[in-house]
Amino acid sequence: QVQLVESGGGLVQAGASLRLSCAPTERIFSGNCMAWFRQDPGKEREFVAAISWTDSTYYADSVKGRFTIVRDNAKNTMYLQMNSLKPEDAAVYYCAANKYACGYTNYADPMAYDYWGQGTQVTVSS
Repeated sequence: QVQLVESGGGLVQAGASLRLSCAPTERIFSGNCMAWFRQDPGKEREFVAAISWTDSTYYADSVKGRFTIVRDNAKNTMYLQMNSLKPEDAAVYYCAANKYACGYTNYADPMAYDYWGQGTQVTVSS
């Protein structure tokens, strides 16, 4: 069973940057869609960004222009560069992957993903 391992969360001040990383424990399917979601306690898991095998990217409006999703297929790793962080960005961030291309799936729906990481906490102080 493929597992995803996230790293890079932490506590920062508003306006600072963080980079999250996500690496599967084994090589994941080629051609698939990978994504980042985030979740606050008591709230639904929220789409943040997705990236296709060919580097097409998709962002939630709330992070567009501040966050950048990147994948390195050779290293089997995905990243989320988060700049100009705001207190409302604070959440547990999860990486996700599925077996299909982003164009063939509802990439913003958590139910579209087969594999998930354990989550990494991002805290932003004002």
